[in-house]
Amino acid sequence: MSDNPPVTRPQPLTELTLRGVLLGAVLTVLFTAANVYLGLKIGLTFATSIPAAVISMAALKAFSDTTIQENNIVQTIASAAGTLSAIIFVLPGLIMIGWWTGFPYWQSVAVIAVGGTLGVMYSVPLRRALVTGSDLPYPEGVAAAEVLKVGAGVGGAEENRKGLAAIVLGAVLSAGYSVLAKLKLVAEEASMAVKLGSGGTAFSTSFSLALIGVGHLVGMAVGVAMLVGLAIGWLVLLPQFTAGGPPAGVELADFVSTTFRSQVRFVGAGAIGLAAIWTLIKMIGPIISGIAGALRAAQQRKSGQGDSLDITERDLPIGVIGGSILLAMVPIGLLLAGFARGGPVEAQLGLTVALSIGYVLLAGVVIASVCGYMAGLIGASNSPISGVGILASLGISLVLAGIYGQSGDPAVTRALVAFALFVTAIVFGVATISNDNLQDLKTGQLVGATPWKQQVALVLGVVFGALVIPPVLDLLNTTFGFQGAPGAGENALAAPQAALITAIAQGVLGGNLDWGLIGLGAAIGAVVIVIDEVLRKSGKGSLPPLAVGMGIYLPMGLTLLIPIGAICGHFYDKWAARQAEPAFAERMGVLAATGLIVGESLFGVAFAGIAAASGDAEVLAVMEHNPWAVPLGVAVFAGAVGWLYARTRKAVVG
Repeated sequence: MSDNPPVTRPQPLTELTLRGVLLGAVLTVLFTAANVYLGLKIGLTFATSIPAAVISMAALKAFSDTTIQENNIVQTIASAAGTLSAIIFVLPGLIMIGWWTGFPYWQSVAVIAVGGTLGVMYSVPLRRALVTGSDLPYPEGVAAAEVLKVGAGVGGAEENRKGLAAIVLGAVLSAGYSVLAKLKLVAEEASMAVKLGSGGTAFSTSFSLALIGVGHLVGMAVGVAMLVGLAIGWLVLLPQFTAGGPPAGVELADFVSTTFRSQVRFVGAGAIGLAAIWTLIKMIGPIISGIAGALRAAQQRKSGQGDSLDITERDLPIGVIGGSILLAMVPIGLLLAGFARGGPVEAQLGLTVALSIGYVLLAGVVIASVCGYMAGLIGASNSPISGVGILASLGISLVLAGIYGQSGDPAVTRALVAFALFVTAIVFGVATISNDNLQDLKTGQLVGATPWKQQVALVLGVVFGALVIPPVLDLLNTTFGFQGAPGAGENALAAPQAALITAIAQGVLGGNLDWGLIGLGAAIGAVVIVIDEVLRKSGKGSLPPLAVGMGIYLPMGLTLLIPIGAICGHFYDKWAARQAEPAFAERMGVLAATGLIVGESLFGVAFAGIAAASGDAEVLAVMEHNPWAVPLGVAVFAGAVGWLYARTRKAVVG
């Protein structure tokens, strides 16, 4: 993103303020509650950075001394809501297996807060390696920065006017389509199961204009890699795994869907796992350089030369980071010991807690690095965080199996699964926040923010989110319950990711996990790594292995439009390069794509509030069944994309 240079700041400006923190806290509470509800209801959450930036600019406009950096702090705090709420992909598992009947407030708060704070600390040394010293696209970070810049009038009056118009047009189109979809006038998604050979597969997509925007921002390399992953999962693996057709009385669509969840996703997790290890190996050098840079900055501070440091070097001191990580192991040890007391795990409590702390300490480094890289690759909203949860659950379950073996006693197995989920929840906090932190730091880099102030803001966001998540979970558990839990009713929430991660722990500790699927995924990942390295060395492009793994792991409905958006962006950028002002033309494309993300995100916030207040996810529907929804949806969707790019091109040349 060379056309988006950081904003220079000749003098200190308003940034980390009490009013900004309070506004960020309010938005965090609201967005977290909405995300928890939607995540448990339908398995999806919405990104909160951009809605928070828009609301912050509107709310703080009344103050004459507000700055782009202060608005950035607000969105940094509130962004924790979009990612930290992903803890719902783990904690409900403790209800599902009958270990908890509710969510103990302070125990839950502590797990979420400690894990999230660790995520901030682990990712700080990665900033130099993955943000300032990397060409990763960071689609949501760039989009948030563009929104803030346009709101602050950066770029001159004429460019700002055209840029704002591009964002507004994209936002109106994406929000408008979302409204039509919730009214059931057009389709929100479409799917079709088909026979393929002796088996079957399915083709599906969500009609999400935001995903077109994300695809535009991530570029062709990531888009093609995800398309390759989709082809492997849906055109190769699924037809093989469904060979022979569905059992009697089972529809092909249900059979394909079940097979994808129970088999293909595990292959995808294996591919992500190997790609993650390879990515970490390649990142070791930059990470070491980043830590060395942090140490040099610390020495400058000690020698009284801290004011001469460039603003981009002003992270939280490396000593504070290291000390905080080590200090966090104390409450983690106490939490684990308290959780295990009175159960079978107490028989070897000291060894179990010690190894679990070691696991959190080491796994945190790996997971923070990988999640930060994935966020840079395709954005925090689209990263397969539940896949990281699978790997985290797999790791701690193997540690526990090594200590206790695979007991045939169901009570012992249940206790071990519960302990594994509790440890996974801590590691998952690291994953969610590191996935978000680097995205925010990219935004900060582009708007001239002070890194350490953003890092403090993220810790505050973690604390605010941790305080509100447990009571919302308790309310939903009391009102609906969770599918698979003892006594769950017919209206119980599915919590699909929590069920999957719980199944992994049960499979390892119960001795019935299909390791062949994970091994197959690792083998696919190894082949993709070789291809990627050959392409890079020959100068013929790249095939990012993590993006291929994501394409296999994530449902087609959530990913198909990203490659399509990448293709749209590719052809637009080729056109932009031929214009009189190519940098301006390309930035207008970025702003239009940003608008698509803004509109759908803002509507997501509004709809979550409406759905939560009414208790009905179909509250806006004006029709039960619309036979023309899909063809109308395709026509309106394609028309909206085509019109947006045509209007953007006209604005550039006009």
